[in-house]
Amino acid sequence: MQDHEFMTIGRIALLVLLYPEEEKEKLLEQAQKAGFSICMGRVGSMDSGKIFAAVSTAAKREGMIRDLYREEHAVYHSTLEAYNGICRGQPGLSNVLRSAGLSFSIVRGPRHAGDREDGDWLAVVLFGNFGAPIRGSEHEVIGMGMNPIS
Repeated sequence: MQDHEFMTIGRIALLVLLYPEEEKEKLLEQAQKAGFSICMGRVGSMDSGKIFAAVSTAAKREGMIRDLYREEHAVYHSTLEAYNGICRGQPGLSNVLRSAGLSFSIVRGPRHAGDREDGDWLAVVLFGNFGAPIRGSEHEVIGMGMNPIS
């Protein structure tokens, strides 16, 4: 993924979760050279609050956001948009007996590589399995949220 026009914050946030492990390091290196900060993690729960907490904690711990309201707000709303995506617009886990096993990515940077005039944006992608809390009863899901941060 060397073409800067192809390097957008959303594509990077998606691809970093979907790329095979043997190709991921090269993608991370190119994205960081283009001005993107990236962090990844995993969370599994029947409690949606734990998903939001895992993403928010990772963003703070990895220095993706500062302790400023607008930055915490961007993480929350980006995560909420991604969560709505995995729940197909009908949010709910434990109260409807659903569980999620997810990988997530958080990417901070310009919307398009090299374009610093538009300020920083934050993208959150949730990808994994969602379904009844019975092994083998789940299916893959993906959701993405994106918000301006500065």
